[in-house]
Amino acid sequence: MSIQEELEWLRQVPLFAAVEPAKLKLLAFVGKRLDFRPGQTVMAQGDVGDAAFVIMGGTADVMVDSGTGPIPVAEMGAGAFVGEISVFCDIPRTASVVARTPLRTLKIGKEEILKLVREFPAMGAEMLKVLAERLHATTADLTAARARLKELEAQVAERKRP
Repeated sequence: MSIQEELEWLRQVPLFAAVEPAKLKLLAFVGKRLDFRPGQTVMAQGDVGDAAFVIMGGTADVMVDSGTGPIPVAEMGAGAFVGEISVFCDIPRTASVVARTPLRTLKIGKEEILKLVREFPAMGAEMLKVLAERLHATTADLTAARARLKELEAQVAERKRP
């Protein structure tokens, strides 16, 4: 994919809608294009967040480590922005991202992302919206899981009664 094709593609990503074309061209130029095979790790939970990725093609699973192994918590496809939490919060990666299908990404360094957010507040607002939507979905999932756990605990307690 040429720089011009990447520029046109980035213009279609809602996150970058407010960014002027000259800045997007620079982003496409400084971003590193990386392809991943199915099963290959894009980023690992616990690693330092030095960059985020825009998924340009394919799908990936977001996985969180648990005591019994990794748990899939989301699926991301073209246009998704992943890895931004550790970039913004200066914390280790909160999840792993693993390619489900052949995956094409644009890796954007932390400094470039932070500079864009400073220069384009609308981009920062869009990122905040995406993060809030993810938090809402995670809270809903957690609530449902806790309700199911309570149901199972009640069933086990019922079976133990003489």
